[in-house]
Amino acid sequence: MIPLQALAKERLGWRGWLRAAQATVTITLRADRGRAVASGVLFGVAPLMGVLVALWLKQLVNAAAEGHAHAVLRSAAVLGVTAAVLAFAIWSGVNVLIPLLERVSAYVDRRLIELTAATSGLEHYERADHADRLEILRQQRGLLASASAIFVQGMGAIVQAVGTVALLVHEDPQLLFLPLFGIPTVLATAWSVQRTQQAADAAAEDTRAARHLFDVATTAAPAKEMRIFGLQPKLVNRHRTTWRRVERVQDAASLGSTAVVSLSWLFFALGYGLAIFLMIRRAVHGRATIGDVVLVIALAASINQLVSQTVGMVAALAQCLRIAHRFVWLSDLHSASERADRARDGVAPERLSQGILIEGLCFAYPGTTEEILAGVDLVLPAGSTVALVGENGAGKTTLIKLLTGMYQPSGGRILVDGVDLTSIDRGKWRSRVTAGFQDFAKFEFVARQAVGVGALPHLDDDGAVRAALQRAHGSDVIDAMENGLDTQLGKAFSDGAELSGGQWQKLALGRAMMREDPLLLVLDEPTASLDAETEHALFERYASAAATAADRSGSITVLVSHRFSTVRMADLIVVLAGGRVIEAGSHEELMEAGGTYAELYELQARAYR
Repeated sequence: MIPLQALAKERLGWRGWLRAAQATVTITLRADRGRAVASGVLFGVAPLMGVLVALWLKQLVNAAAEGHAHAVLRSAAVLGVTAAVLAFAIWSGVNVLIPLLERVSAYVDRRLIELTAATSGLEHYERADHADRLEILRQQRGLLASASAIFVQGMGAIVQAVGTVALLVHEDPQLLFLPLFGIPTVLATAWSVQRTQQAADAAAEDTRAARHLFDVATTAAPAKEMRIFGLQPKLVNRHRTTWRRVERVQDAASLGSTAVVSLSWLFFALGYGLAIFLMIRRAVHGRATIGDVVLVIALAASINQLVSQTVGMVAALAQCLRIAHRFVWLSDLHSASERADRARDGVAPERLSQGILIEGLCFAYPGTTEEILAGVDLVLPAGSTVALVGENGAGKTTLIKLLTGMYQPSGGRILVDGVDLTSIDRGKWRSRVTAGFQDFAKFEFVARQAVGVGALPHLDDDGAVRAALQRAHGSDVIDAMENGLDTQLGKAFSDGAELSGGQWQKLALGRAMMREDPLLLVLDEPTASLDAETEHALFERYASAAATAADRSGSITVLVSHRFSTVRMADLIVVLAGGRVIEAGSHEELMEAGGTYAELYELQARAYR
């Protein structure tokens, strides 16, 4: 993939442009084939009628000049019918195109959801260069819908260009130079758009930073800290400084582009004037009629309008195709993920009899060389509760991501009852995994479904949802709501209930408890918004349920917590530092050893005395 520092130098190449164009056409046809074809026909008919209007106008003027009344009436009638067809085609085309764009826009959003969410790993969220691409794709996805209109209008422009050139050549082959004078303008505009997009790519990181600062200053969650710490002037200044860097990049691109495009338009204006001069001179010398002059003036105006339209279309199309290129990249990423998943034909065991063996596990995030985990050896026995302890950055969450199949190891392996995890179908493995995270999702669904999504077959099963909430010590959240499980959550809805951080977290824990017999339960700082007493009560209750699940399926619980009163309940405590295991054992064994764990435990225990 293209590294961040190379984004500004990205070149699509003809294959890239072709694939991007193919993607936009495919998107349009899949969104609404009928309207796509109808709009193409209508926008093809309209410019053809426009060319014919110029031809009938010539005949009308010549008939009037020669005093042929019948010819005048006939030409006027044909001109009127042609103009009516032109107006109808434009009106109908617009009315077909508007709903087409809406459907394409909805289809694009739907496909982005599918491609982003269905890609198995997390690399496209967490890798910096991927994050930049996704950010631009999210921001400018509307351009993919606009491409539909551009292609339809482009077909019309081709029809108009062919008809106009044919009439010009018929009048005088020398006039063929007029359309050629417009080519530099089109090329200059295409170059300008490419330069502008490169500037946008180069400034993507700063743009993202400025948007983050805006979100921090204008959303509710950071509001208290903003005011307590007096951050408003600092954030405004940082936003100004960041945005000025963006503007400098954009202005440099804009100035050069404006100069080149302006020169190309001056060149076209010269050709336009030359064409009119040639026809007037022919008319003065009796080699052309007044109608011929009117026709060429109309066609020259048509060429002028066509060049302007083409310039606008080229500018817009270049932007659309660059966004489409990112859409193709995301599709390729998803396809590669699917191919890798198809190669995993292993099946997760029905129950764990041995457990999970970690051998020489190493990992560096894609696009980086720094190892987060380095040679980790560990045994997670079936039916055990394992606590991961260590300072921030020790590698705890990274180990969780590998255990849940979000990434593949850079080295070493993870064996599940002797089977390499990388050979087990990721979907089947995850169907036997459940988890509660510190950065849990706030699903603004009906409360029942906000919990029930933890086990989709029981999405609307009140009994299963209430049982999961009870195991998660979260029944009080539902009991406090007027409509219970039928309560709509979230301030985005007029009747939506807004919950506290702790209440949201209890619902997230309820989701994690929906699967009763997982092979692996991960609790990664899942109670950070709860007080220590509530956390302790929760894990005491869970310990009993975990023992029952362990008997049924050999389930392993992996717990990450900074509260040692909870950690001490684990069967096995693993201390990580610098991506390595430095201690492992039960609470009693580690306390007796007097190492890092014992020191940390005593420090925390003294704080509560």
